[in-house]
Amino acid sequence: MPESVFEVDVDADIDEQPDPIVNRWHPDVPPAASVAPGETFRVEQLDWTGNQVNNDDSANDIRDMRLDPNHHLSGPIEVKGAEPGDILVVDILDLGPFPDNEWGFTGIFDLENGGGFLTDHFPEARKVIWDFDGVYASSRHIDDVRFPGLAHPGIVGTAPSHELLDEWNEREQALIDRGPEAETGVNHETREDQPPLALPPEPNEVLLGDMPEDETEEAAEKAARTIPPRENAGNCDIKNLSRGSRVYIPVFVEGANFIVGDLHFSQGDGEITFCGAIEMAGFLDLQVDLIKNGVEKMGTDYAMFKPGYQDPHFSEYVVFEGYSVDEDGTQHYKNANVGLRRACLDAIDYLTNFGYTREQGYFLLSTLPVESRIAGIVDLPNTCVTVSVPQEAFDIDIDPDTLTDEAGVSDRGSVAKTS
Repeated sequence: MPESVFEVDVDADIDEQPDPIVNRWHPDVPPAASVAPGETFRVEQLDWTGNQVNNDDSANDIRDMRLDPNHHLSGPIEVKGAEPGDILVVDILDLGPFPDNEWGFTGIFDLENGGGFLTDHFPEARKVIWDFDGVYASSRHIDDVRFPGLAHPGIVGTAPSHELLDEWNEREQALIDRGPEAETGVNHETREDQPPLALPPEPNEVLLGDMPEDETEEAAEKAARTIPPRENAGNCDIKNLSRGSRVYIPVFVEGANFIVGDLHFSQGDGEITFCGAIEMAGFLDLQVDLIKNGVEKMGTDYAMFKPGYQDPHFSEYVVFEGYSVDEDGTQHYKNANVGLRRACLDAIDYLTNFGYTREQGYFLLSTLPVESRIAGIVDLPNTCVTVSVPQEAFDIDIDPDTLTDEAGVSDRGSVAKTS
């Protein structure tokens, strides 16, 4: 087993962790550990909420969650010899839950506390607990589903420079200032509660590792939230970034200072419920290397990766199509966001034919290794988006050729609700 360079305790409070947690991007966060190119090591990680979710049958913890301190991440890890302009090469060797903590969760956030991709259809907090059996996941909250997960870190990223951090804050504030008239695929006439289109720095509940307290207060005013992906990779939530994958990330500061976390046991493309993968605490085994002056050599400003060879071997899918016409019949111009919404809503309604509730369908699209693709983007005014649901993930037959009137009479369980 590789040596752990960062350790966590799933039973301890955040301020009592063996190594200090970080939840913002900032160039001045001191490294928590140092590794050399070619070195293999282990990084332990909390779930992204920092132990805020319980393995129970109530969604109160999802409804009442404190969002400001999320994500709870491990690092930074200094890579000796890394310089701005290099490419950091990260090999994902292995990952998984802790042996004595083999469970995860998925949540739908309440409209008043975060919302999600389909918030206007699912405005109330809900939760599903998943149990792990080797590579398989199943849930007491959704019956007749058992599938191999494609485990991956939601976040792998390098620290931004001060210049890049300023650029992020300026451009995202400009988007906030433009307001909800910016195209998002949501009918804003019916969403007076539309939240800001980006998340500016939030000084509340900032965690910057071992940074001295007097420096943390100043840094918190500019430190970037870890919610969106950016030039440093970060929260990409790419389900295929699993065992055997190799990631190439630009370096912006001395030592690279990369951070990882937000471990997922499984996820569908899009992670659509927001707390939408099967979230878990666990370990990540890595090896790192450097391509000196790699940004110029490779001609890329953004991260790249080569997927591993661990994909579940599903062969039969039911595929749903969506177009750039929203639920109210409004035509949008080549909007893939709208197309994905429509395909997901059709898939959810289709699964109700087999006894699943619409909430269960929403959870399944977010956690099964669903394949979502932009099938066609050149034909105005509609972009075509497809959502492919693997039939082998179900213990029942969901094939449309065998659909009968009796298919949905069975009760498929119930998701956890609030009290």
